[in-house]
Amino acid sequence: MVTRLTQLFLRTLREDPADADVASHRLLVRAGYIRRAAPGIYSWLPLGLKVLGRVEAIVREEMNAIGGQEVHFPALLPREPYEVTNRWTEYGENLFRLKDRRDADYLLAPTHEEMFTLLVKDMYTSYKDLPVYLYQIQTKYRDEARPRAGLLRGREFIMKDSYSFDADDEGLQRAYDAHRGAYLRIFARLGLEVVAVNAVSGAMGGSRSEEFLHPTEVGEDTFVRSAGGYAANVEAVTTVAPASVDASGVPDAHIEDTPDTPTIDTLVAEANAHFPREDRPWTAADTLKNVVIAVTLPTGERRIVVIGLPGDRAVDLKRVEATVGEHLGVTGEVAVEAASEADLAANPGLVKGYIGPGVALDAPVLGTRSRTGLTYLLDPRVVDGTRWITGANQAGRHVFDLTAGRDFAADGVIEASEVRAGDQAPDGSGPLELARGIEMGHIFQLGRKYAEALDLQVLDANGKRVIVTMGSYGIGVSRAVAALAEAYHDEKGLAWPRNVAPFDVHVMATGKGEEIFAAAAQLAADLESAGLDVVYDDRPRTSPGVKFGDAELLGVPTTVVVGRGLVDGVVEVKDRATGESTDVPLAEAVEHLRGVVAGS
Repeated sequence: MVTRLTQLFLRTLREDPADADVASHRLLVRAGYIRRAAPGIYSWLPLGLKVLGRVEAIVREEMNAIGGQEVHFPALLPREPYEVTNRWTEYGENLFRLKDRRDADYLLAPTHEEMFTLLVKDMYTSYKDLPVYLYQIQTKYRDEARPRAGLLRGREFIMKDSYSFDADDEGLQRAYDAHRGAYLRIFARLGLEVVAVNAVSGAMGGSRSEEFLHPTEVGEDTFVRSAGGYAANVEAVTTVAPASVDASGVPDAHIEDTPDTPTIDTLVAEANAHFPREDRPWTAADTLKNVVIAVTLPTGERRIVVIGLPGDRAVDLKRVEATVGEHLGVTGEVAVEAASEADLAANPGLVKGYIGPGVALDAPVLGTRSRTGLTYLLDPRVVDGTRWITGANQAGRHVFDLTAGRDFAADGVIEASEVRAGDQAPDGSGPLELARGIEMGHIFQLGRKYAEALDLQVLDANGKRVIVTMGSYGIGVSRAVAALAEAYHDEKGLAWPRNVAPFDVHVMATGKGEEIFAAAAQLAADLESAGLDVVYDDRPRTSPGVKFGDAELLGVPTTVVVGRGLVDGVVEVKDRATGESTDVPLAEAVEHLRGVVAGS
């Protein structure tokens, strides 16, 4: 049946919503696809559900094509399985927790690894049952501290998550490759450009992971790529560290008065004016900046970490967040931020502006020993033999010629500094360029982490019990709708690609004569009978300008205008993406439009 605008549950808006800061948010609300229910939570309206359904259909077809089988778990889950894997704690504040009337603990699921694992454990006992790929398309919940950008970062979102179960690592590799190929086909069919990049596994665990990022300036993720084919999320980039240096000729470290030099620039100027080195001027890259970071663990405990890095580099907190938990011996999601004044006050050894390695090391520094219990980590560029100017842990004083390996060491090496355009790719494929993107999918080789925790075993060919190995594969389905809106719009409104558009054709009657409305209604009915999905703007007292404006806002790929040309037996067919229009005889319009839709 033809959808008529007079009957469709729809109200378009002329003004942007006050809380919208990206195009997809503005246009999806204005065009009547979604409505805000609460911060980070949206209601889906009829038009939005049609687009969402078409995205889901493409995901299902490609998942089924690799042998995936669809299941559906509840969103409300008991605490116990998440306690076994320790994720009840590891998820920290991102987890929605609640109690029922009997005071039992539940959560709103952010992911379903535990439930998939327990389901397979309940039903399968032999290697002959494997491999099996299970997936669902379901609503997830995460208590985002700062939900923003509409559907791009919400507290409630729709995700396709799938899991592979195999008896050995070779099977896991096949499953991973199958899902990777399916993801590339899904995004190609959606018309959404993606770049597959190396990523860190983070709290999910596992030996390998990749993200599928849609390049766009509004993306929250930064990634890098080289002309030689290297691509990675910035969190996964490893620094090309220099070789160790022979420090036999470096002078002994010495402390000097350097008043009024709390910044790198003032320190370098002071050093070159009063303490020049023998071979060349000091630069910011010769200073060892020690940055104090506060890390909040999943348990809520706050730890202070000091990170030493060259003074010409800045700390990237997302890179710190990705790996600092390993150095602290904790698993799960951690939150990091610059240390506060209260943090510094609680650690009197940290002299703001003049912090040096000695505050964090149980090692001799200039003949003294200082121990605060803090973790001290170094950038990979701080290799043995390199000489530095750094804080002397005394106000107005710095250490010169402090040499790594000779005078100080650290508790570990961390990838914490910003990645810059022009840095070398770790695989030797050339300099890196930076871009921003939206994470559309993430795949993991989980291995045996969850199977071991939940005792998922099967009998192998020799009758021996073996732990099953797993893969995890997610796609942001509702996020894909927003990403498509970001990629396909102009100043007038949305311009959906054919595969996901809510309708194939938008028919509108522009005029006052009954014959125009009769012809438009008949054309809409004939197009529907020919197998096309049609929306008909049959509003009788709405001006052509408003109808054209709404058509451009809604973004259906093809518009047919039945109006003044009807006296000559023609209708106007307009392409939403290009703006091109063609006069087509009314008698030929159905066949013409079938060809347009089929050829898109």
